[in-house]
Amino acid sequence: MTTPDSPVLRVAGRPVGRYVTRPELPARFSPRPFLHPVTTLSGTAVTELSPADHLHHLGVGVAVPDVEGHNFWGGRTFVRDQGPTELDNHGAQRHVAFQLRDPDGFVQELRWMAAGGELLRERRTVAATELTGTAWALDFTFALTNTTPGPLTIGSPATNGRPGAAYGGFFWRARKEDTAPDVLTPGAEGEEAVHGRPADWLALAGTTWTLVFAGATDATRRDPWFVRTAEYPGVGSSLAHTERVPIPPGDTLVRRIVTVVADGRLGRDEAAALVRKAVTQ
Repeated sequence: MTTPDSPVLRVAGRPVGRYVTRPELPARFSPRPFLHPVTTLSGTAVTELSPADHLHHLGVGVAVPDVEGHNFWGGRTFVRDQGPTELDNHGAQRHVAFQLRDPDGFVQELRWMAAGGELLRERRTVAATELTGTAWALDFTFALTNTTPGPLTIGSPATNGRPGAAYGGFFWRARKEDTAPDVLTPGAEGEEAVHGRPADWLALAGTTWTLVFAGATDATRRDPWFVRTAEYPGVGSSLAHTERVPIPPGDTLVRRIVTVVADGRLGRDEAAALVRKAVTQ
């Protein structure tokens, strides 16, 4: 059932995702809107919410561990020369309004709040489209505008001294199964080979489902992929891989990721064909 706080995305009349705008979560989870459950067209769930291994992983959304020292990811903060540390530095993304809301998508305004003030204003655009009888695409764009009088920078545990941990930005916590999913890009295969590298697309294949992620702008395609399969299944597009990303006052950072959600295990050629269709339609 669709409610004002939890609209349901539909593809060809079928529900494929619920969007929670005002989650009731502890502050240390960095409360933020998220999509969960997201499903294939046959109804297989391909997201997880607050799994035991990472309680602050919330389906599909935007999460950033360091915005000028404020944690919009949830959980502990990585402190240089100290490691993961519990800090009282969590921010929250607050739903302001929907500028547009249809069964197949929406345009939303959000405020990124921390320490009693607004750091960023976000415009989020989400659309669901049918690709085939067994696949659909989630088109997800976020635009972050610095509303403070001074410069802001976005960082990650990697930029704070933890190698290989450049998470932060669009993030999809996938379904955890008895066996780890396979992961591949156009030119590589396996977590070690694809993690921390840019690629036109990246596919994560579970037992009966496949997710294919693609950057849909030049800036997004330059961001390396953050990938986990062995520890848990998750894929993100890294905003701050090796250096902090500045956003001057009044400037806007924009990223767009299109994700193919398919029933079955797709091969490299099938994944590439569906991505081309999803990004160009």
